[in-house]
Amino acid sequence: MFTNRLKEFREKAGLSQSELARRAGIAESNLSKIENGLWPAWPKAKRRLARVLKVRISELFPEG
Repeated sequence: MFTNRLKEFREKAGLSQSELARRAGIAESNLSKIENGLWPAWPKAKRRLARVLKVRISELFPEG
């Protein structure tokens, strides 16, 4: 299981999974798997998600 705070920050930003996926240029199904800890996020996805949510990568993905 891969831990992250993606759902917390997504909800705080008032975004649905589909909207965050669209803005970050990530498939919604992949975003769901990342958010639920089933897949690790690749570096490019981490950068895109952090940019859209206006947080540091280390805040979203504390373990690195």
